[in-house]
Amino acid sequence: MAEPRAFVSFDFDHNEKQKNLFAGQAKSDSPTPFTVQDWSSKSRLPQAIWEAEIRKKLARTNMCIVLVGRTMASAAGVAKEIAMAGGQDVPVFGVYVDGATAASRLPAGLARSRTVPWEWKRVAAMVDKCMTEGKNRRVGGGTGCLWSLLTFGLLPAR
Repeated sequence: MAEPRAFVSFDFDHNEKQKNLFAGQAKSDSPTPFTVQDWSSKSRLPQAIWEAEIRKKLARTNMCIVLVGRTMASAAGVAKEIAMAGGQDVPVFGVYVDGATAASRLPAGLARSRTVPWEWKRVAAMVDKCMTEGKNRRVGGGTGCLWSLLTFGLLPAR
């Protein structure tokens, strides 16, 4: 099976630090059992270009991981990314960051039952679950997914 790829959705205005930490803690020299290649957008883009780029990136991923911070109410782009993922049958799950908890407001389209604390074992379980869902069912994902071999690829803007 190919290594899973994830698109990480986050509140650009409030949670860029947490996105960097999430990706940084998953580098190949970290104690986590996987790596993250951070190719997310480093700058704001005009709306039409942003939407086209996100759709292209999501089409090439196995899942969308939403970093859920305390200010999700103001993150309209995150809700759009979740909707775009759903439109492409890309499984979505969330990870609480920046002091957010199960009592925090979630972005539209993200189920509370699919949102976990930032604990790598819980994240691993959700990744394994996503590899059995949505478009991944059609490519043989799921069975035998070894977390220790997992690499997230956040696709570069082209």
